[in-house]
Amino acid sequence: MQYRSLGRTGVQVSTLALGAMNFGAMARTGQDEATAIIDAALEAGINLIDTADMYSHGESEQLVGRAIAGRRDDIVLATKATLPMGEDRNRQGGSRRWLVTALDDSLRRLGVDHVDLYQIHRWDPATSDEETLSALTDLQRAGKIRYFGSSTFPAHRIVQAQWAARENHLGRYVTEQPSYSILQRGIETHVLPVTQEYGMGVLVWSPLASGWLSGAVRAGQEISTYRSGMLRQRFDLTVPANRARLDAVEQLVKVADDAGLSLIQLALGFVTAHPGVTSALIGPRTLGHLHSQVAAADTVLSADVLDAIDAIVPPGLDLAPDEKIDTPPSLLDASLRRR
Repeated sequence: MQYRSLGRTGVQVSTLALGAMNFGAMARTGQDEATAIIDAALEAGINLIDTADMYSHGESEQLVGRAIAGRRDDIVLATKATLPMGEDRNRQGGSRRWLVTALDDSLRRLGVDHVDLYQIHRWDPATSDEETLSALTDLQRAGKIRYFGSSTFPAHRIVQAQWAARENHLGRYVTEQPSYSILQRGIETHVLPVTQEYGMGVLVWSPLASGWLSGAVRAGQEISTYRSGMLRQRFDLTVPANRARLDAVEQLVKVADDAGLSLIQLALGFVTAHPGVTSALIGPRTLGHLHSQVAAADTVLSADVLDAIDAIVPPGLDLAPDEKIDTPPSLLDASLRRR
């Protein structure tokens, strides 16, 4: 396993990090399997575990908390807040009122007195940067969080938040967690240059593109019920973007074969090759998934292999642009652009 500094914090984290989104009811991964996955991940050298309050409505945090009991100090523990946690309209967002409550709830579920990294899961356009950063700074000073970061922020919002922190003498986001894979390279255009400019750590999610780069989605092969059920539209081959992805996958398989690598090794080696990326978050549902992904821990792609990938999916290109979830609210809500 390789390790890198998490931005300018000095904290050393593994280049593969364990994402716990699939722990709990959403992906039917229970306590025994979650604990086995965490045990194996730690044994392999992974030292960062990332979860969120809304993953299976808090169950993921509970499973993680039970699994790490007694070895908390060996783990860089990260969680997130802001997405809805119930019907109450104030149980979401980036307000001080909610973040203080949400963090206490997460600490209780995790069974810890602090988290190492607390992340704003999505930018909240209804809340000022000063309000959110002020609350996070106070939580940091109280010892409940060591650092705080953002997740899936557009580049201009990352810049705005950095400016607001400096202008108001507040703590700043030290990490960003964007989506990034061979098939979704849009963050290379704006986000990664910005995070590099500000010295932020970058923890990328979905490096296997929701399974497209796992080796399980191939031409002429039946798609699993998990993907066809929960993520049906993302694998519907009548959608032009999905046909483009499948074509790219078939070409990438050949690149991987020629390099003596699995497609997973190619995919994870690609995202961790970018100098702006700290870690790739893997989200295994089973122990078998974890083993196949940890096999990429020491993968280093040659320049020729990286050039071959660029020829299939050019730098900065998202093959499925409609799946971007950092679209400015003004493009999604007509009321924000019309009087």
